[in-house]
Amino acid sequence: MQSIKTKLKVNNYQKTILTKHAGVACHAYNWGLVYCITEYESRQKRPSAITLHKRLVRDVKSKNPWYYEVSKCAPQQALRDLERAFKNFLTIPKRGFPKFKKKGKKDSFYLI
Repeated sequence: MQSIKTKLKVNNYQKTILTKHAGVACHAYNWGLVYCITEYESRQKRPSAITLHKRLVRDVKSKNPWYYEVSKCAPQQALRDLERAFKNFLTIPKRGFPKFKKKGKKDSFYLI
């Protein structure tokens, strides 16, 4: 697989939209990590990304209207990444525990 690195020239409006996408992805990832930790401690099961997304829509999106300002793909992909990170932690011995994302530190998101 080959990757291409591209620099975008964005105006202030586009920069705001990109920042919102990264913020929603970060929030969804951190919320999902808290939920995964509590589920794993109580039932020794890790929830799937689909289960996390259903809970996110039911519990979080209704309380946070700013989730609807961005694409639905950003939080979905963040929860998929969380599922992969948690699975790797449990199955690969040298992998560390998934870390919480911090605002302004390597902000990123995927749109598929």
